[in-house]
Amino acid sequence: MKEQPIGIFDSGVGGLTVAHAIKQILPGESLIYFGDTAHLPYGDKSAESIRYYSQRITEFLLEHNSKVVLIACNSASASAFDSLKKEFEGKTILIDVINPVVNYLSTRNFNKIGVIGTKRTISSGTYEQKIKQKSPLTTVISLATPLLVPMIEEGFIFDDISNAIIRTYLTNESLSGIQALILGCTHYPIIKNQISKIFNFNIEVIDSARIVSMILREVLDKNNLLNDTGNVKDQFFISDYTTYFEKIARMFFEGEINLKKADIWS
Repeated sequence: MKEQPIGIFDSGVGGLTVAHAIKQILPGESLIYFGDTAHLPYGDKSAESIRYYSQRITEFLLEHNSKVVLIACNSASASAFDSLKKEFEGKTILIDVINPVVNYLSTRNFNKIGVIGTKRTISSGTYEQKIKQKSPLTTVISLATPLLVPMIEEGFIFDDISNAIIRTYLTNESLSGIQALILGCTHYPIIKNQISKIFNFNIEVIDSARIVSMILREVLDKNNLLNDTGNVKDQFFISDYTTYFEKIARMFFEGEINLKKADIWS
């Protein structure tokens, strides 16, 4: 069991930010990553569709002997986490990217928090609900930023186009006075510096990658699943080939990337 990989999935390249953080905190662990590039972005899909995609991908990761499955996608975490827990109870350990962030925020004393994410994540109200349960006096401002994922997936980052889109969203008056901003999509850490710059680096920009990775380490340790064998092999699967995915993967993971197409929808 210890040598089995950690399964991770997302709609595209966003989950690579989580995978990268895991490799920094748990370098002895093997990863198997699935990017559902055939259906990205998840943010404009129905909750029913996202649950179907998530169920099938989880099955794929378990077929490849994943010892835990990490949902490295906020839209899938919001729409499918509860149903996946019921479906795969007793078969695997499931971790999402929303609950660890909410638990982290409960240890802080923010009066006003902003959340940006896809239409699906924001419309679900998951962040606001969960934060209010733990911190009833905290004001939560949620803002859908649907152009950011396709912008990142198409490679428009660190340029005038991306800066204009980011500025248009984040200068929204509703975000005035926030003390922290949750990056409610795992794609967004790729443009974290640009986002921080909009706020003159005066607020805490919270991305789930490191927070979730720390929780993952605790879960593995608690279940005696930490890999101490020294055998490490990472695998990357996508449902539809994109050159940009490979480019970003190589940016996060030095050396050769074992990237394969897995058309699990046929």
